[in-house]
Amino acid sequence: MEALVCVKLGDPTATEPGSPESPVEVSKTHPIPPLNSDTAVRVRVTATSLNYANYLQILGKYQEKPALPFIPGSDYSGVVDAIGSAVTKFRVGDRVCSFADLGSYAQFIVADQSRLFLVPERCDMVAAAALPVAFGTSHVALVHRARLTSGQVLMVLGAAGGVGLAAVQIGKICGAIVIAVARGAEKIKLLKSMGVDHVVDLGSENVISSVKEFIKTKKLKGVDVLYDPVGGKLTKESMKVLKWGAQILVIGFASGEVPVIPANIALVKNWTVHGLYWGSYKIHQPRVLEDSIKELLSWLARGLITIHISHTYSLSQANLAFGDIKDRKAIGKVMIALDHNNALSSKL
Repeated sequence: MEALVCVKLGDPTATEPGSPESPVEVSKTHPIPPLNSDTAVRVRVTATSLNYANYLQILGKYQEKPALPFIPGSDYSGVVDAIGSAVTKFRVGDRVCSFADLGSYAQFIVADQSRLFLVPERCDMVAAAALPVAFGTSHVALVHRARLTSGQVLMVLGAAGGVGLAAVQIGKICGAIVIAVARGAEKIKLLKSMGVDHVVDLGSENVISSVKEFIKTKKLKGVDVLYDPVGGKLTKESMKVLKWGAQILVIGFASGEVPVIPANIALVKNWTVHGLYWGSYKIHQPRVLEDSIKELLSWLARGLITIHISHTYSLSQANLAFGDIKDRKAIGKVMIALDHNNALSSKL
């Protein structure tokens, strides 16, 4: 089968896969993974998603460091290709989606039936592949951890990225007043089209002045929940608009800088700081992830959420795909399509 293999650590954006400088190569003859248990399911991958964590993993800067060589990749969709003798939930030909620790940047992947989700007929398969990590992270953060409620003020940093757009939409579904922060006219235009209550362009506006003016105009007391996948100076600045009793959701550090949240200020203002490593829920609270993804697939089928696909590439274009992530060119999700026929026919 065809697979993207990480053979050494380094920047996958620098050169094309397979070049001497590249840490990844496209193997055309990688072994098709066998069923490894009676409840295993082999999936022919239709599409798979690129997340910032995947980029960091190839760089060797992610918290989980797999042994080399490895096939990167996490969330994916596909069609059931083969099943173990004890599989009861799926049949060959079923459309499914899931997430893995590794391995989705390949034509086939094997998972236990307990880790797979049936994709509703009305759902696009590329969208289903983009859903688990980005929307799952935002859903668990906002619904399970922060327990966001109607009328609360949600401020989303990095709002035009994969997790950011997910947070914006989930915030609106929860009935929150949503403030979105992004950079660039195209991103701002998209966010405004989604009905965001207030959009701030980092490239041309002072974030804090703009947010304070909005809060004053709407006679609000401040931001209730800060959703932060960016980190760095923007986190520090955003603390100036948080109200007493606010919650901070630490999602990631796309800026490359881990922010310092002063404990003394958190104490005086009664802030709650939530660290959210979504992947660890697989070990500690798997039911939370299962319920979250099932609800999100239901929302997708009903048209309550829309997954914006920024770019779709092939495995051989992985350097370009990761470049979009690194350079923050993506508006929404960056995808790799492995089964182009299924990916196209899935757009019902």
